[in-house]
Amino acid sequence: MEITMIYYLIPSLLMFCCGVYGFVTRKNMIAMLISLELMLNAVDINFVVFNRYLFPGQMEGMFFTLFAIAIAAAETALAIAIIINVFRAARNVDVDDLNKMKH
Repeated sequence: MEITMIYYLIPSLLMFCCGVYGFVTRKNMIAMLISLELMLNAVDINFVVFNRYLFPGQMEGMFFTLFAIAIAAAETALAIAIIINVFRAARNVDVDDLNKMKH
C-alpha cells in the first residue's frame, strides 16, 4: 500500500484549523502564541510533503522548512519577551485587558 499525499495533508489541515480556532477564540496571549505555532508547523508539514511528492530528488522544501523553524523559534522568543513585559506592566496577559495600558 502506497502512502499518498492525502495522508499527510489531512492531519496538516486539521492542525491548521485547530490553530486558527485557538487563535480566534483565546484571549490569553500565551494560548494565542501556541495556536500560531501550531499553524506554522502545519505549513511546514505542507512544505515538506509538497517537496517530497512534486520534486522527489530535491531538498528545497526541506531547507525552507528548516529556515521556517529557525524563524519561528526566534519569533517565539521575541513574543514571549513582549508578553513578559506586558505582564509586568498590566499583571495580566489577556488581550481584552490591554486597553487599560492606553490610559
